[in-house]
This record gives sequence, C-alpha cells and structure tokens, in this order.
Amino acid sequence: VSTQSTWGSSGINAEYMGKQWYQRRVHGVTPRKVIKSPKPHKKNTMSHQKPTSGFATKCIHAGQEPDSVTGAVTTPISLATTFAQKSPGVHTGFEYSRTGNPTRNVFEACVAALENAKYGMAFASGLAATATIMNMFNHGDHFITMDDVYGGTNRYFSRVSKPAMNMDYSFVDLTDPAKFEAAITPKTKMVWLETPTNPTLKIADIAAISAIAHKHNLLVIVDNTFASPVFQTPLDYGADAVIHSVTKYLNGHSDVVMGIVLTSHEAFYTKLKFLQNAMGAIPAPFDCYMALRGVKTLNLRMRQHESNATAVATFLEKHHLVEKVIYPGLPSHPQHEIAKKQMKGFGGMITFFLKGGLTESRAFLENLHLFTLAESLGAVESLAEHPAIMTHASVPTEQRKALGISDNLIRLSVGVEDLADIMEDLTNALNAAGKVHSN
Repeated sequence: VSTQSTWGSSGINAEYMGKQWYQRRVHGVTPRKVIKSPKPHKKNTMSHQKPTSGFATKCIHAGQEPDSVTGAVTTPISLATTFAQKSPGVHTGFEYSRTGNPTRNVFEACVAALENAKYGMAFASGLAATATIMNMFNHGDHFITMDDVYGGTNRYFSRVSKPAMNMDYSFVDLTDPAKFEAAITPKTKMVWLETPTNPTLKIADIAAISAIAHKHNLLVIVDNTFASPVFQTPLDYGADAVIHSVTKYLNGHSDVVMGIVLTSHEAFYTKLKFLQNAMGAIPAPFDCYMALRGVKTLNLRMRQHESNATAVATFLEKHHLVEKVIYPGLPSHPQHEIAKKQMKGFGGMITFFLKGGLTESRAFLENLHLFTLAESLGAVESLAEHPAIMTHASVPTEQRKALGISDNLIRLSVGVEDLADIMEDLTNALNAAGKVHSN
C-alpha cells in the first residue's frame, strides 16, 4: 500500500545510526596530540545478525556490537543530550537525543529484527506510540478498530482523538472479516487490530483482514503485545505496522513503561519517524537499556509463560467453580484454528469467568497470595486483575456489557514461577470464592 501521495516526504534523514556511540574529551588539559577515535573492533560473527539467525539468537545479538571504543559487550547507556559536530551539519549520525540516541537506536534495531521489520521507533509508552500514529492522519478520517480493544486505546480513540481531531471510529468484531469489509467507508484510512484482544482474547485473522484492507488501500496496524514476536509476527501475514506496549512482555520485569512501532513500510516509517522527533514522546536511554536487557530473555520467558498458562487453562476449564475459560491454546476457544494458523504459541494470558458475580470475584482476588492483584501484564511474576473495575473501567458500561466484560470475569497474566506454586495459589483462592458462592 503506498501512502506517499497522502503523507508526502518529511525530509528527514532516516540514517540515524552513528559509527561511534561517544567520543572521549579531555577537559582542562591540552593534549599533546589529537586523540583520534579508534577503529571499530573486528566484528564478532555471533553478534552480527544474519538472515538465518534463530529467534533466540536475535533476542541476544540483533542490532548489537561490542562498543567501538571500549569493546564493552553490553550496550552502553548514552545519556548525552547533544553530540559534537566536526563542522556545521557534519556529525557521526547523532545531533540531538530526541532525534536519535545510541542506546535507543540499538533497542529499536533489535526489536525490529524480532518482528521481521526494517525499522523500529520507540516511544515513551504504548499510548504515546498510539497517539503519534494517529497524528499521521487528518481531521475527519475514519478508522476501524477491534471492538474488544485495550481500554486505554479505546479511551484515546473515543475521548481524545475523536473530539479533539474530529476522527471517526467504528468498533467492529474483527473476528468476522465480512463485518470489517461492511464497515469500510470512503473516509476509512486504517484498521487497528489487536489479536489476541484484551481482555477477551479474541483472535482476528491477520492475513484475511490485511487482504481486504489492502484491496481498499487501507493501512493495517496490529497490536502484538499479548502474543509478542516469539509467538506471532503480523508483518509476515500482511500487516503494515506492529505496535507493542514494551512495558509488558518485551521488557517483562514490571520496571519500564515504553512503547514501540515496527514496520517495513517506507512511507509509514518516514512520516512516523518525523513525528517521533517532532512530537518528542520518546523513552529515556536508561529505559531503553533496561528493555534491551529484558528482550535478551524474551524467548526463554515466553516459553515458560506458555507452558504454565496451558496447564492453568486446562485446570480451570475442569474446575467446578469456573463457568468458562478463554485461552487461544484450548480447542474450546472460538478462534482456536486461526490461532494455530498464525501463532507459534499461545502466550501467558488467560481470561475466565467464575460462577457467581462481583462477590465471588472479590473473594477470589483477595485470597491470592502468589498472584499479585495489579494492573498490567506480561512480567515474570503472576498478576491477576478485574477488568470491569480496573483496566477497562474507562470503557462505557454498555460497551463492556456487550463485550462480555462482566463482574465475574477475571484476567490472569501467568508468570514463570514454579507451576506447583501457581496451582496451589489458584486452588486456595477458588476455594475461598466457593465458600462465598455456596452461602
């Protein structure tokens, strides 16, 4: 899909990677001779990403080389806000840290490799990435999004960009491609997919939606936060761009808030890169360093998340106090076959419905001890939450009811702890809910 005629050229330089990350300076002492920057170390073939590199290898090595000055194996944290120029406009690839930062560039390149993308652009949060994307479009444009989209995304679309920018949104069940095509209007510019969705874990057929979208010259953006690139790479199925809340699985340790967008679409990249710099919603270098460290164990963590979640979902589905379990890896999931087609694994997120209502839900959540009752997801520790009261409270009540986000719905982010401990905690909490339910 070409959007060059719509967006035009931003005039920015897409080559932000400098040959060196920093230069040494001697302050207060006149050196005897000019200190020249040393030549880069000979490349280590294991740190140089090859097209045939396996996924776990990319997690550890993609976009990363030993430091050209010190040989440090770990990517340095570059805190500099500005960079020396040899002559006006002549620099090593870095000018000002909002425009490009060495640590951020490495993180962006690494995640781009994981998503099979050419470009990565990191932002201060997932919603900062969302807001920047929406500034690519014009007043009066129409967009189609999943009905069961993340509550923060719903809030931004409905209560920020719609009134402020006169943008129009249709919230559609995109598990049915026919409903998607029926919602397209002459003003539609883009479809925003989330698959699996948050919190009801619907699965949309990325290839089918992308084919319809491109037939109508629409962009396709996929929120891949729940699956992670370990289990799903939407660009391979026709999506134009992928967005992540890095806060969740990519970082994986509940200590960084960040977002990232990945794409191989040249016009999309050029415009968004311009807006990343122009709007300035960028992450700190330290956060990029932390997230890069988290990504190194992404493959290992996701395998354990999935292993534990599969066991938990199977256990819950058989429990007499559980009304229904939603997990893409279960044959009972409505889109299980689509999930098998486009996913390499099913992730660590589970949604289930207790028998009863809010009273039973409170009893269950208040009696968890290993699981932490908290918002967010995707970290090494197990988390549990009540979407109707917590993460999706901003979604209008009637819309929540239509989506099935009821008072007896519980969302679990299954961590990487010992499975026996996870099961014991869930069993005890279910027993507590059962006592309330029987009264």
